[in-house]
Amino acid sequence: MGVVPLKDVLAATAVMVIWGANFVVIDWGLQDVPPLVFVALRFAVVLLALPFVPRPDAPLHRVLLVGAAMSLGQFGLLYTSLAVGMPPGLASLVLQLQAVVTVVVAAAVLAERPALFQWVGVGLGLVGLGVVALGRGGAVPLVALVLCVGAAVSWATGNVLVRRLGVPGGLGLVVWSALVVPLPLLGLSLLVDGPAAVGHALTHLGAAAWLSTAYTAVLASFVGYGIWNRLLERHPASEVAPFTLLVPPVGLLAAWLVTGERLTPTALAGGALLVAGVVLVTLGRRLGLRWRRRAGRSEPGDAPVGEPTGNGSVAGGVRNG
Repeated sequence: MGVVPLKDVLAATAVMVIWGANFVVIDWGLQDVPPLVFVALRFAVVLLALPFVPRPDAPLHRVLLVGAAMSLGQFGLLYTSLAVGMPPGLASLVLQLQAVVTVVVAAAVLAERPALFQWVGVGLGLVGLGVVALGRGGAVPLVALVLCVGAAVSWATGNVLVRRLGVPGGLGLVVWSALVVPLPLLGLSLLVDGPAAVGHALTHLGAAAWLSTAYTAVLASFVGYGIWNRLLERHPASEVAPFTLLVPPVGLLAAWLVTGERLTPTALAGGALLVAGVVLVTLGRRLGLRWRRRAGRSEPGDAPVGEPTGNGSVAGGVRNG
């Protein structure tokens, strides 16, 4: 991280604090609003920026496909998971499984070849998830954990779709891909929760719902991505993306301070394994390159250490909460 100036380190850390605390803010806003309605409301606010953000240079249907996975799928499942009992701190941890799943999906769909250290990270991450599942405690319903894992898988699928799109991610992709979110989720909520519940929620939105929506749409999406995209323009993705490893600790700390959430020792051990797996997935290619160079085994096509590899980014994406 030495190549990143202090002011940019502080900026990246601030974004991680915003994204880490996001889980507690979402959980707080879900008090009286059905989860799918709440997601629809969040992305309706995001769409207010549509006239001011250029459309990504890609076919609209492919942009909407990204939105179906990255926004509709991920957040629809995540918000529902929180609504049915997933603690926000644990959610911030389990959602990072997306980095592990991204490597597997990219290998299958894009024929990308992960480094050995990344495969080790995949194994550690999956073992860690299993330990978390066993030690989640009786207060965390299994369905909530499954939904959160589904959100991670949906996010990972979105990561691969963004890579296939071949255009800069950026705020434009966040905003334009949101077109696919509000109406489908409102329709689904009408079926799941019923017209009465949806109508009551939309006509009786309290301060918590509005403040949570403002935080997630304005701070997490606009401010967070505005800063993050500038950092990615100034520095190699491999130097910036590891900052996302700060999200789970911030999420767990925020949940402990606000809700008193504490993980069981077994879940904490599983979380440590999961984070270790994500570290290896995120940094594994660089570790492999360093190891080969020290052993005098550099191969043609190896990217310089500290520079983005083939797809220009580190496995796992940067989107959180």
